[in-house]
Amino acid sequence: MFRNQYDTDVTTWSPAGRLFQVEYAMEAVKQGSAAIGLRSKTHVVLASVNKASSELSSHQKKIFKVDDHIGVAIAGLTADGRVLSRYLRNECINYSYTYESLLPVGRLVVQLADKAQVCTQRSWKRPYGVGLLVGGLDESGAHLFYNCPSGNYFEYQAFAIGSRSQAAKTYLERKFEGFMDSSRETLIKDALFALRETLQGEKLTSSICTIAVVGVGEAFHILDQETVQALINEFEIVGEEPPADEAAAPDQSTGAEPGPADQGTPADQGVTPMDI
Repeated sequence: MFRNQYDTDVTTWSPAGRLFQVEYAMEAVKQGSAAIGLRSKTHVVLASVNKASSELSSHQKKIFKVDDHIGVAIAGLTADGRVLSRYLRNECINYSYTYESLLPVGRLVVQLADKAQVCTQRSWKRPYGVGLLVGGLDESGAHLFYNCPSGNYFEYQAFAIGSRSQAAKTYLERKFEGFMDSSRETLIKDALFALRETLQGEKLTSSICTIAVVGVGEAFHILDQETVQALINEFEIVGEEPPADEAAAPDQSTGAEPGPADQGTPADQGVTPMDI
């Protein structure tokens, strides 16, 4: 994208009917580290890639607990995601205090979308530069929504956002038909495989990913690193399935074990400004 005379204000329409400031905010989501969500009839799994800005610092938190039945994974500007997750938390607390029941996931998503839409109509505000995958469980079952900076929201069976998310989407599109009847462990396994697709050959370990689960009889919680690493070892994420771009790697002939080229320096070692 390049600057033009119609992108100086979020309320200025271009002759083609576009709001460039909103499109720039959506582009910020694509620059953030990947986040993935999957759901079945009884469970929702959220996963994210966590990369530190340097070897001396810790990574930014990408998955937030909103309530016992709702959580969010973000991609884009982490500061905006933190503010919006606090807003969601306050809405859940207020609803629970007023009605003494849990806030339905769909209603919370609509409130979040309305808040994001206001920023596309006010010249003194800017759009939120973050995309949110909202996963939760209510009386109508498990739900997974994607909230866009434009104020739009969509419900998905499985979805991926952030940097190099297209590879994860390709994997999910091949597998999604069986997600509804999947068990908790199978959903986590597919989430880890989809995460690996976004790493472009880099080895998947518990130190660079976060997994969270919510389901029937199971409150939203983030799995600890030891549990995630045990699952990665159990499912043999490194070598069980070849990556989607196997054809582009000349030294991978069998796909049973990754070759030395797979364990080299990843193509994108740096961290984008959106992760800082």
